[in-house]
Amino acid sequence: MARFVDGEVSVSVPATSANLGPGFDALGLALALRDELTAQVTDGGLEVVVEGSGSQDVPRDESHLVVRAMRAAFAAMHADPPGLRLVCRNVIPHGRGLGSSSAAIVGGIALARALVAGGMLLMDDTAAFELAAGMEGHPDNVAPAWFGGFVISGEQDGAWFATNSALDPRISAVVFIPPIPLATETARGLLPSTVPHADAAANAGRAALLVASLASRPEMLLLATRDYLHQDYRAAAMPESLELVHRLRAAGHPAIVSGAGPTVLAFTDGPMQPLSDWSPGPRVLLEQCPPGWQAMPLDLATRGVEVLG
Repeated sequence: MARFVDGEVSVSVPATSANLGPGFDALGLALALRDELTAQVTDGGLEVVVEGSGSQDVPRDESHLVVRAMRAAFAAMHADPPGLRLVCRNVIPHGRGLGSSSAAIVGGIALARALVAGGMLLMDDTAAFELAAGMEGHPDNVAPAWFGGFVISGEQDGAWFATNSALDPRISAVVFIPPIPLATETARGLLPSTVPHADAAANAGRAALLVASLASRPEMLLLATRDYLHQDYRAAAMPESLELVHRLRAAGHPAIVSGAGPTVLAFTDGPMQPLSDWSPGPRVLLEQCPPGWQAMPLDLATRGVEVLG
């Protein structure tokens, strides 16, 4: 019979950006924008408190995504808490292509593991990642949310895999967040069932170049972030996002749609780095923000989900 720790447990989990242009359903990056979740085991019932992003829309019952992830993790550890109290302090925008659902799933699994005495022995990081990927249905956001940094992930023969790749510390990002969300299912529904062989070959080359560029060759990021598989097909669902991507790229900025959109991400020099010949720095990018959108400079997050204190 599993035992539970006394008192509250808190975790912090980062936003993520997936695809990154040519890395469709394979590449993901953690960003320094973090939700904080707190939970404790109680004598009975369920209490859910939500603050910040999504607080007006998300349910407060067993259907809440963090609660569902916690229940799945408890079941995997053969633990059955009599009651739960959950507080979600959300800063990751919902429905904007910044991994809010992955953060909820990863945060819930990490919370449950931390609430069970010896939880890390009952569920290691690999098992936790596999559970998160299974719940999300694809690993490209949950992998960086769990492991941090830049992660290459996928599925083979029914099993999920993920591995971290190097990140050049000179690189940061600016995200442009539109006011209206977009459902991932809507964006995926616009993709064709097949693409030309030449496009697939070109995309494979750019994805490989992107791994090298993020590791140590940021001057190659504009070339490396050219996508042939998904972004332009989704233009009908987010025309303003694609217009911004094309405008930024025409000006020499390595811009992509973040995840399924509609947020746009542009790579740039880190705020403490001297200006380089590949990027004029985040200040120039912030000036490109469309009216009504929010522009936010973000460091890349080397840390994934963490138990606080």
